[in-house]
Amino acid sequence: MFFKKSPDRQKIDGALQECGAANYVDGVEITDAGDVIVTLKADMSDPGKMESLRQIVEMKISAVKGIQKAIVILTAERSAPADTSAKGKKLDLPHIKKIIAVASGKGGVGKSTVAANLAVALAAQGQKVGLMDADIYGPSVPRLLGLPYVKPETNENSRLVPFEKYGIKAMSMGFLVDENAPMIWRGPMIQTAVTQLLRDVEWGELDVLVIDLPPGTGDAQLTMAQKVPVTGAVIVSTPQDLALIDARKAIEMFRKLDVPILGLIENMSYHICATCGHEDHVFGHGGAKEEAVKQDIPFLGEIPLNGEIRRLSDAGEPVALKNLEVSEIYKEIADRVVSRI
Repeated sequence: MFFKKSPDRQKIDGALQECGAANYVDGVEITDAGDVIVTLKADMSDPGKMESLRQIVEMKISAVKGIQKAIVILTAERSAPADTSAKGKKLDLPHIKKIIAVASGKGGVGKSTVAANLAVALAAQGQKVGLMDADIYGPSVPRLLGLPYVKPETNENSRLVPFEKYGIKAMSMGFLVDENAPMIWRGPMIQTAVTQLLRDVEWGELDVLVIDLPPGTGDAQLTMAQKVPVTGAVIVSTPQDLALIDARKAIEMFRKLDVPILGLIENMSYHICATCGHEDHVFGHGGAKEEAVKQDIPFLGEIPLNGEIRRLSDAGEPVALKNLEVSEIYKEIADRVVSRI
């Protein structure tokens, strides 16, 4: 919906024309405070290009005299309502044998670190493994694997070629957009992007595809259950009661969507002092194991709050590949996951 033209609005229209974004405009709102909110309906054939355009438009409009703040939002054509029975038509992915979704009810519990280390631990067993970063708002797989935030190549079939490192193939929205730019996307955009990361990537033959989902129970999770033949979900939580409350919601969501729960992992379970060896339960201890018993799902293991995990993750070196005590924990969890699938 377009508001009545004003001098500022004419300048905004000029900026949109200059950026080549006029044909994508779905709405413009000018607030009494002088803020401008522009919605662009995206062409989802190239999400990375649309995100770059969004940033350019935001910069151009912010430079218009009299504008206090510019917010540019990407959306897309809304898909059909989610089939909550998860019985709708799914993507045909014949070259991928098993798909594991790694999820959490809330952010900050180390889900992406678990997903990356689970993937490399599975690859170390000799399996052909892919890692898909579906955490659109906070893609961290490039950093966790030490990969550059650059756009991957496209093959002769116009499919993206995933990066390969540590024996796994990896694809992330982080490769397609500016590392430091916030993802101001609405639900339909998320749904389409998640689908394209699967459909338009040359994954090749895979034994297992590990998918790092964003935290929560929103569009990405619904799209995954509705459109993707997920073998099962791994839920990550800390022992803290607040995290477990949200973990229960994630478990219940996957159950309603007919996605099997492969198990629950307690991350940041305990901390061993490097000086005296004292075991400290910073976030409590054993809560996830107790919850797994209550929910009648497998408990996959406890991962400590460990400085080496943090240091190696920041350096792009998965700890699961190292010869450390905590590395063995990830390998044991990978073994348990394999036994479930």
